[in-house]
Amino acid sequence: MAAGSEVTATYYIQHHLQNLTFGKHPENGWSLAHSSEEAMEMGFWAIHLDTMGWSIAMGALFIWLFRKAGKLATTGVPGTLQNIIEMVVEFVENTVRGAFHGKNPVIAPLALTLFVWIFLMNLLKLIPVDYVPELFARLGVGYMKMVPTTDPNATLGMALGVFLLIIYYSLKVKGVGGFAKELSLTPFNHWLLIPFNLLLEIIGLLVKPLGLGLRLFGNMFAGEVIFILIALLPFWIMWTLNVPWAIFHILVITLQAFIFTVLSVVYLNAAHEHH
Repeated sequence: MAAGSEVTATYYIQHHLQNLTFGKHPENGWSLAHSSEEAMEMGFWAIHLDTMGWSIAMGALFIWLFRKAGKLATTGVPGTLQNIIEMVVEFVENTVRGAFHGKNPVIAPLALTLFVWIFLMNLLKLIPVDYVPELFARLGVGYMKMVPTTDPNATLGMALGVFLLIIYYSLKVKGVGGFAKELSLTPFNHWLLIPFNLLLEIIGLLVKPLGLGLRLFGNMFAGEVIFILIALLPFWIMWTLNVPWAIFHILVITLQAFIFTVLSVVYLNAAHEHH
């Protein structure tokens, strides 16, 4: 009985952590994966349909909410939605002013997009872990991992986008020669130490997107696992633990969106600075 319970719990956890994967299987051609082993065999080019779908849906929700708030905006007594949107915009604007000292009209809209989009994706974690997978199972879909930020493909994808902007603005603001000089003569300003400087600076440059993506993924994935483990407990214990953990997680999902946004702005500020 204990062994059976362990197998059942293991299957439950693996099932809830498995993405709905589409890709080319070595034997079956292009198809949906029906197990974690099949998903692994599909290789690098397999697509996590649930991650893509929910992240696009949250992006569309973000655009719709802000568009609706813009249409309903008034100089008189603002409504609830306008108040919330104005608070978010002011919060992000103050954050950018404190962390970014250059002149670039792209940075504030980028920071707003990152913060709200990541927050909405993180917010999906507060939906009980069984509701959505059970709904899709009844529709014939075997797997449905709902929170995009628990997938490293999503978090590292966003981090890679920020990294490309860092490289672009470093080259645009400092020029190819200035950027190369910064990499080769920092922190030690001597030509004999150029190889050592390059090693340190390139490692530091590459760590930025890795740190951004893995930090967000790690915190969200850990929270997801705890929710799943709580769901395995008896009903009365589950609700006793689930509600406080969900309330605490409201702070976590907001904090993680804020950290990703602030670090992105700080890195882009460094790309605009002349040394």
